[in-house]
Amino acid sequence: MTIKKQILLILTITSYNMAGAAEDIISRSQYIETWKNEAISQMATHGIPASITLAQGILESGDGNSRLAKQGNNHFGIKCHNWTGETIHKDDDKKNECFRKYESARESFQDHSEFLTKRGRYSFLFDLEPNDYKGWAKGLKTAGYATNPKYSNLLISLIEKNNLQQYDNMVTPSKNHSNSDGFLFASLSKPKTSNHSIYIHNNNIKYIKVKSKDTFYKISKEFGIHLGQIYKYNDLSDKNFIKEGDIIYLQPKRKKAKVELHEVKKGETLQGISQLYGVKLKSICKKNNLLAETILQPGQILELR
Repeated sequence: MTIKKQILLILTITSYNMAGAAEDIISRSQYIETWKNEAISQMATHGIPASITLAQGILESGDGNSRLAKQGNNHFGIKCHNWTGETIHKDDDKKNECFRKYESARESFQDHSEFLTKRGRYSFLFDLEPNDYKGWAKGLKTAGYATNPKYSNLLISLIEKNNLQQYDNMVTPSKNHSNSDGFLFASLSKPKTSNHSIYIHNNNIKYIKVKSKDTFYKISKEFGIHLGQIYKYNDLSDKNFIKEGDIIYLQPKRKKAKVELHEVKKGETLQGISQLYGVKLKSICKKNNLLAETILQPGQILELR
C-alpha cells in the first residue's frame, strides 16, 4: 500500500471513530428523557424529589457520559463505604478512590435513594416538603454529600434551567375522591402487584390502609421501602403490631399539622394522634413538652403547629 493510501486510510478511520464517539455522547435532554420516569418512581417510593435525583445524576455523571457512569453504571458518584459489590477506581478528592460499580444504571438510582434514606445525617431532609428542591439542594450540601462549596447552587441552577421541578408534581391529590377520614385519594401509579389503594393525607403524605393479613414486612416488600423506613415513617418499631384499618405512611410525616390544636379524646395516645394528623411524634412531644410515653387525659389540648 502506498503512503498516500495509508494516510487516506488513517484519515478515514479517524473520521469514523470521531463520528462514532460523537454518537456515543449523551445530550442533557436525552439523559432527562431516559431517566425522568425512574426519578419519579424513586420519589414515589422514598420521598426524594425527582428534580433532585435528576439534577444530581446530571451533575455527578456528566449527563451519563462520565467513566463512572459508562463503565460502572454509577450516576451519583457514591463511594464504596461498606460496599461489598464490585468497585471501580478513579481520582477524586484523593488519588485512586473506590466507587461503587453496579450491574445497571437503574440499580444506581435505587442505591442512591437507599443511600439517602438509610443514613442519619440526611434524615432532616425528609422533614421538608416533597417539592422543596431548594431546601433539598442546600441540605445535601450541609450534610456533606459533596465537597464543592457551590454544590447546592449548581443543583438549583440545573433544576430551574431544565424545568426539572415539573417532575416533583407526579403525585397529584384528586379533589374528586375524598374518603370518610377526610383524606384525599392520590392519582399516582401503584406497584404492578399492589394489593392496596394509595391515598394522600391532607398533610400531603402518601399512605395505605392496613388489610387483615398485612404485616410490616409484606408492606415493605410490596412498595419497595426498607422495613426500617416503614417503622420510622410511622413512629413504630418491630415490637408494635398493626391491625386492619390502621394507617401506614409510605413517606415521612411532617413537623406540623394543618390545624392548630387537638382536644384529646378518651383512649387517645400521642402516637395515634401523630398518625391522625400526619405529624411526627417527636414534633408533637417537643411542641407540648411531653414524653412519647405520656398518658394523655381527655380534654387535654395539644398544639400541632
